[in-house]
Amino acid sequence: MINCSLDSERMKFGFLLTCLFFIAFPRDCFSERCDDWGVDTVKLTQAYDGEPVRIRCPLFEDYLKHNYSTAHSAGLTLMWYFTAQGKDLEEPINIRLPDNRISKDKDILWFRPAVLNDTGNYTCMLRNTTFCSKVAFPLEVFKKDQNSCVGTAKASEEKLFELGAIHHLTCPDTHGYFPANITPTVKWYMNCEVVDRFYDRVVKGADLIFLTMSLPFQGNYTCIVTYEDSGRIYNLTRTMRIKAIASSNNAKPPVMYNPHDKVSYSFAVGEDMELTCEVYFSYVQNSSNEIWWTVHGNKKDIADPNVTKSVKLDEMNPGAETITEKLYIKNITPDDLKHNYTCSAKNRLGSVSRQALVKEKVGTPRYITELACGLGATVFLVICFIVVYHVYWLELVLFYRAHFGTDETIGDGKEYDVYVSYARNAEEEEFVLVTLRGVLENEFGYKLCIFDRDSLPGGIITDETLSFIKKSRRLLVVISPSYVHQGTQALLELKAGLENMASQGNIRLVLVQYKTIKNKKKVKELKLAQSILSVIKWKGEKSKHPGSRFWKELHVALPVKKTYFTKNTGSFQTLTHNSSFTTEGL
Repeated sequence: MINCSLDSERMKFGFLLTCLFFIAFPRDCFSERCDDWGVDTVKLTQAYDGEPVRIRCPLFEDYLKHNYSTAHSAGLTLMWYFTAQGKDLEEPINIRLPDNRISKDKDILWFRPAVLNDTGNYTCMLRNTTFCSKVAFPLEVFKKDQNSCVGTAKASEEKLFELGAIHHLTCPDTHGYFPANITPTVKWYMNCEVVDRFYDRVVKGADLIFLTMSLPFQGNYTCIVTYEDSGRIYNLTRTMRIKAIASSNNAKPPVMYNPHDKVSYSFAVGEDMELTCEVYFSYVQNSSNEIWWTVHGNKKDIADPNVTKSVKLDEMNPGAETITEKLYIKNITPDDLKHNYTCSAKNRLGSVSRQALVKEKVGTPRYITELACGLGATVFLVICFIVVYHVYWLELVLFYRAHFGTDETIGDGKEYDVYVSYARNAEEEEFVLVTLRGVLENEFGYKLCIFDRDSLPGGIITDETLSFIKKSRRLLVVISPSYVHQGTQALLELKAGLENMASQGNIRLVLVQYKTIKNKKKVKELKLAQSILSVIKWKGEKSKHPGSRFWKELHVALPVKKTYFTKNTGSFQTLTHNSSFTTEGL
């Protein structure tokens, strides 16, 4: 009986050992053979301290053929581990914290919110008793810079926008952070300055629409999304760096400036040779710009000590550049002058090659040098005269009129120098009565006829208007949107002036644009006047000073008149053939 009981106990013990072996052996063996993909730094996630962030296990994206649902149905379990920054110990993640700050949802690990101590490597492991695979990836949590909406340590995505095109900038990586029935608030910042109204940019929810991209719109754009979840307020901060590039419409093959087909390079034996290759490359997306010299069939690149390269960027067309590559050969020989020197360049759209025409230098006769110097000096003086005249032609005309011009007022029987025609409203009356009258009468000594000031009460407007125009040497028309209204006295004055100028030629029209008229087709007389006469434009504050270009142009258009200033009376004196008048000075 004792032996039987001992045998029975031995059998039970052996059975237990066998069960433990079959239970523990596969798990230990397969855990030792777990597929470890290491640390995937490409999957780096960055976040700000105090903001929510989610990280997705990359096993189902890049390393396995199955998604999470398929793996879960197959009995696989997803587990998460954390390795703190600067440490080697991998610990399981506690998702049962009291505040529920860290949680998981299928293949996503949530932090609501993330804190600085969350920085480290996170490992997601998918396994069962027969399968195991894991991969680690980093999470970095930053603090924002002081007095800034972002942190410079956090990388920002760069986006390339074509100049002159319409672009949509969407606040990225915000989908899935809040329920679909919640509408968050979104604020946009440019270089961390909040902007309520952008110029040529429209805020539409989480989108910033660039109506027309231009160079000043380059910079860092930050969107801060604010939403409420479970009674707590969360912020999501996203920053993108916008860079302008030239329009794809301007993309073309390289354009070679030098060497030129019509220019040859002459060198004497024993001299140092310097050949320049200059090529303009427009911006072509996903293209590299290449340039090189070929000497007698041998390619010379930038690694050659006799080759130098410089790059000049095109500021008006971002991404475009002019590359200059110079080839040096010291103490050239007769054989060097016989070689073929070719510059080549290419980009994705095409290539170009051109040979530099090199020949031996021949001495230049002395008389040719003297002739060239004389011709160069003459051309330089002519260019200087043209430049001076182009810049100072108004001053030259006024100087000639003041010293050598003939007084137009002598013997013409006119009473007024200028009749002013303008729209009768408060703004333009102030411009005429204060600004125009103040300078033309007090500064230049002209006698102005202003109907509302100089007409007698009780007269017939039409007759008096025509009479005043006939007594004036110039009809000054102040153009503005109010001027084109049909049936006004201003249009009557314009028609009378045009008819007088066309039939008798004893009055000239001077057009002063006070404000731009968008629809010029309504008044054919004004359209006719603008087609045959130059328009002097008033530019607001820029034109107010009596020495501005506006007053110089107007002075040239008005009659030549001999006027002098009397110190005793403090007034302008103007003499004509039959009368004299005084206009009080300022």
